[in-house]
Amino acid sequence: MSQTSTTRMANGTVELSIDDGVATITLDRPDLLNSMNNHLMDDIRAAIETSEADTGVGVVVLTGNGRGFCAGADLNAMASEPSGDPPPGADRDLDAGTAAVDGMNNHFNPTLRAIKNCAVPTVARINGVAAGGGLGLALSCDIGIAAESAFFVATFGPRLGIVPDLGSTWTLPHKIGVTRAMAMAMLGERVPAQQAQEWGLIYRAVPDDELDTEVARVTNILKRTSGEAMQRIRTSIESASTRSFSDQLDVERDHQAVLIPMNMLEGAKAFMEKREPDFR
Repeated sequence: MSQTSTTRMANGTVELSIDDGVATITLDRPDLLNSMNNHLMDDIRAAIETSEADTGVGVVVLTGNGRGFCAGADLNAMASEPSGDPPPGADRDLDAGTAAVDGMNNHFNPTLRAIKNCAVPTVARINGVAAGGGLGLALSCDIGIAAESAFFVATFGPRLGIVPDLGSTWTLPHKIGVTRAMAMAMLGERVPAQQAQEWGLIYRAVPDDELDTEVARVTNILKRTSGEAMQRIRTSIESASTRSFSDQLDVERDHQAVLIPMNMLEGAKAFMEKREPDFR
């Protein structure tokens, strides 16, 4: 079982805190609005893996230290490099384009896959700006809860001349539809937290001073759930649009064949005993 602990990951850019079944992964580059480089992404992935290895952890929370969630790539460091040089943490012998591909293949994309495939539910605690790659990072979590002062912006196209990444071209249309996703990506306009909730980009926007209370409410539910069931819910819902209704019925049936003998007896007992089920 998990015990209360706080660990700083190897590159010093992320802090992992585990307490009462909740693993909180905090991006810790507050002076740079928790901007991303290879080291940060490696630390996030290591924190996910450490959380999954702890059998007492039932939910993972991803958040940022300071006034921002994540402002995207570390553009300050990139702009300070001579033209064509790779960003911090990349192989100095590679040109900019090759270094970018190397960074995505070996650092950024593996981390996003680790979040999306996490063995337990994931919650984004969005305490401030989520821009560029930070938007993709927030949207990769199962549930997003934002402070009302937070906002979202896809800076890729109009400001950087690149395609949205970190899964944004998948998560945006899945969450808010093609029309709004296209406008966000092409215009790069800010979407305030309340509007993000109305669009379905996040689950809930709450007053800033209620953010921790709402995150605690959600994690208190999720930390007792069946990780196996949560993974199957995630994949069932995210892939449903690629199937017919009849095919989706078969998908649900196949999941229930596994989950009912695994979990339903505990659920039924808990219901009859008027208590919360504990599937772990």
